[in-house]
Amino acid sequence: MTNEVVLELKDVDINFRESFSIFSKEKNILRNISLSLFKGETLGVLGSNGAGKSTLLSLLAGVVSPDKGTINTFKNNVALLNLNLGMDVRLSGRRNAVLQGLFLGYSYNDIFLKMPAIIELSGLSAVIDKPFYTYSSGMKARLGFSVAFHLDTDILLIDEMLGVGDAEFRRKSTYLLKQKINSDQTVVLVTHNIKLLKHLSDRVLWLEDGQVKKITGPEELDNILD
Repeated sequence: MTNEVVLELKDVDINFRESFSIFSKEKNILRNISLSLFKGETLGVLGSNGAGKSTLLSLLAGVVSPDKGTINTFKNNVALLNLNLGMDVRLSGRRNAVLQGLFLGYSYNDIFLKMPAIIELSGLSAVIDKPFYTYSSGMKARLGFSVAFHLDTDILLIDEMLGVGDAEFRRKSTYLLKQKINSDQTVVLVTHNIKLLKHLSDRVLWLEDGQVKKITGPEELDNILD
């Protein structure tokens, strides 16, 4: 981890308007979020269901825009590891790999060059040109993981995706992601796995009711969760 800031949020709010017949109510999903992410660090994100963790990742990925405040990526490429992004059951596995890569912001040339490695990691060479609807859920997850893993990005966002597919592939994918996280890759990792956060994170962001309750070192997790 360096002192170079690669992503910054200042006083960010995201609101959702709930409508009940003629009445409507605005709900805060994220409130007053300020955060600096440093190059090469792994930032763990912790919080109960509904705390705003996945919304925060969508914000960082540019999927949603803030209703208030600013976000600056300093022209860094940000990718959200989403195993089902861009998948179309009518197309082949190969074409779905291309689609997912395009949704992640990569060119046809990038995807073409990585395709042999993507297919090899997925273990789906025998069926890569068959329709996606013929794939099992485990096969779909393996292909989605392989695409997201092989396409390089400045900042990688991971939302509870460690370990996908069948038992053998879960071991392989967990190992590979841990290797990537332990490299100089900048990562934001959302997980309920406290042991994993303690092992992999440089800092941990604790969200509660859409607000930052605390940013701490992983060694403090046992104390704040007691």
